Amino acid sequence: MNNNKQIQISILITVVLICFTISFGNAQTTKTNNSKDYFTEVTKEFPRQEVNLRKWDAPVVADLDKDGYQDLLINDHGFGIQVCWNNNGKFEKPYDLVMGDLHGISIGDIDFDGNLEVIMSRGGGSGSNARNSKTFRVTKSREFIALPDFNVPLELMRGRTLQFFDGDNDGDLDLLNFAFPGAEKNGESENYVYTNNGNGELVLHSTLPAVKADGQKTLVTDFNNDAVFDLVMYGNGNVKAYKGNGDLTFTDVSKEVLPYDIKDVTGIAEIDFDNDGDLDLYFTRGNGFEIGETFFDNETKTFGFFTKRGEFNFEIPVGDILKLENMQSQWPNADTYYIGEASYDYTFEGETHTGKDIKLVNSNALGFPDKTNFKDKTGWYIGYVGNKNWRIAGYLWAPATGIVHGVEAYPKQNYPEELSDILLENKGQKFVDVTKEQHVFETSNNEGVTIADFDNNGFQDILIVKRGDLIHTNESIIFLNKGKSGFEKLINHQIISKELGAIGMAVETIDYNQDGKMDVVVGNERGLWHLFKNELVEVGNSNFITIEVGNSISGKATALGAIVEVKSCNNKQIQRVGSTGAQYSQGLNNFMNFGLGRCKEAVKVKVTYTNGETLEKNITTLNTKILIGNKN
Repeated sequence: MNNNKQIQISILITVVLICFTISFGNAQTTKTNNSKDYFTEVTKEFPRQEVNLRKWDAPVVADLDKDGYQDLLINDHGFGIQVCWNNNGKFEKPYDLVMGDLHGISIGDIDFDGNLEVIMSRGGGSGSNARNSKTFRVTKSREFIALPDFNVPLELMRGRTLQFFDGDNDGDLDLLNFAFPGAEKNGESENYVYTNNGNGELVLHSTLPAVKADGQKTLVTDFNNDAVFDLVMYGNGNVKAYKGNGDLTFTDVSKEVLPYDIKDVTGIAEIDFDNDGDLDLYFTRGNGFEIGETFFDNETKTFGFFTKRGEFNFEIPVGDILKLENMQSQWPNADTYYIGEASYDYTFEGETHTGKDIKLVNSNALGFPDKTNFKDKTGWYIGYVGNKNWRIAGYLWAPATGIVHGVEAYPKQNYPEELSDILLENKGQKFVDVTKEQHVFETSNNEGVTIADFDNNGFQDILIVKRGDLIHTNESIIFLNKGKSGFEKLINHQIISKELGAIGMAVETIDYNQDGKMDVVVGNERGLWHLFKNELVEVGNSNFITIEVGNSISGKATALGAIVEVKSCNNKQIQRVGSTGAQYSQGLNNFMNFGLGRCKEAVKVKVTYTNGETLEKNITTLNTKILIGNKN
C-alpha cells in the first residue's frame, strides 16, 4: 500500500472517530420534515391578555367544573390569579379570581363532597404582611366560594409552596404548606405539614427542616417505590431528598439516594423514561441573571439589561430617538421614571403593572441631573447626554429588566458558564446519572420542565423551557424518547416565545381539545401566556388511550396521587395522577394520556390508589377516553 492511500485511510478513520466521539453522550437530533410537522400556537382557542406581565410558576390543570374538559389556573405574579374555563376544547378569556400577590396553588377534594377545593398561597409583602393561605370550593356551576379558616387557621407566613398529597396513605388529602423563611423566625422552620382529620379539616402535624431563601421548591414523588410519598426539595443550595415514613414525617436520605451533590436546580419532574416501573428524575439547571448583566446583538442593534438591589448605570449610543420596550420593575418603582436634567415625571396613561414601551426624543430629555442621590428618590433616571449617548441609571430594589432598540454598539460581556441538566435513573436504592448515556446532555440556562409522550410512541418525552437572554426569541427544547436508543432532540418544533424582554419560566402539558395529543402551555416571566397545539405527524400515526381516573370504588381515596399502569403489546407504562414539574404548585390533571405507538391490541389498565385500593380493566377500543373509578 502506498503512502498516499495510507494517509487517506488514516484521515478517514480519524474523522469517523471524531464524529463518534462528538455524537456519543451529546444530544442526537430529529428534524421535522413535513410542513405541518410541528406545534402551532393557537390564539382563537386561547384568548389571553396581550400584555407582558410577571408570572409565578406553571399553570395549574384540573377539570374544575367536572364537565369533562381540563381548565387552567394562571398566576400573573403581583397582579392576580385567573381561571381559563375550557368549553369543549376552547378556552374562555381569563377571568379574575383573586387579585394581589399570590404564589403556589393546589387543587383537590379534601372533604369528599364531590367538589374541588383550590388553595392559594399569599405573599407576605417581603415580611411586612404575613398572611395565611386562602381556600375556595369550586362548584359545577363554576362558582368559587371562599371558605372560612379551619378551626385552627393555617400559619401566617410569606407563602410559597402548597401541595395536596396523601402522606399517610389513608386516602384523604393532607397538605404541604411551605414559606419563604421570615427573618423574625430566627431560623425556625416554616415548612409545615398538615394532616387531614377525615372531615376535611387540616390540622398541623409536623415540620420539615428549615430552608434558606427559595429552598422550599418541592417535588412530591416516590423514589423508593414503596407506595409512600417522598419529597425532593430544591431552590437554594444542594437538593434534599426526604423519604416518607408513612406517618407524615420524613427522613433526609440525600446522601444515600443521590449520586452526588446537585445544586443550581430550577425544576424537577418525575419520568419513567425506560418503562421499568419506577420513577426516574429530570433536573433542569441554570444560572439566574446577575446584577448589571447586559446583552447586545450587533446585527439587530438590540440591547437588554437586568438589575436589582441597588444603583445601576448604563450609557448607550442610540441617536436622537430612544426606543424602550417591555421595561419592567415592580411596586414602588413600576412607574417612577424621571426624564432629563430636570428629572420631570414621565406620565403613563392607564395602569403601570405591565411592561412599558417608551419612546423619547432627545430634545425632550436633554441632560442628566447632577449629584442625584438615587436612593433618596428611587426609580429610573433617563437622559440624553450628547454625542448620540443616552444614560439610563437610578436605584431599584426589585428585579428590573428592559430592552433598548437601535443601539449602535456596546462592550461585549463575559457570562458564567452554562450548566447541563441531569437525568437520574432510579436503580431502587440509589439514583444513577445517565444524562450522557441517554443523549440529553446539553449546556444551557434552563428554567422549567414538563413530561409527556408528545409523539405517542409509548415512551415519555421531555420539554424544557430555557431562561433566554431577553434580546432574542426563546425556543424551548424537546427530547423525544426513542426507547432503547435513548432520546433525540427535536428541532423545528416551533414552541417559541417571541416577546422580547421576557424570561422563560413556566410550562405544563394538557390535551385541551381531547384529540389524544399532548399540547403545551408556556408562561414567560415578564411576558405572555402561550398555548401550542400538537400537530406532530408521528403522533397522528400512533394509537393512544386516555384514562380518566375517578375516585376509588369505596369512595375513600381521591384520584390525586394514584398510579396508572398501562400494558400494551410488549410495553408497560406508568404515570401518576397530578404529577407536575411545577416548583410551588400541584394540579389535578386526572386525564392520563398514554401513547401506544402502532399497537392495536387490547390494553390492560391498573389503577392503584394511595390507600392501596386497586382497579383493573381490559380496554379493546383504542383512541378514546375511558373512565376508571367513580366520577363525582
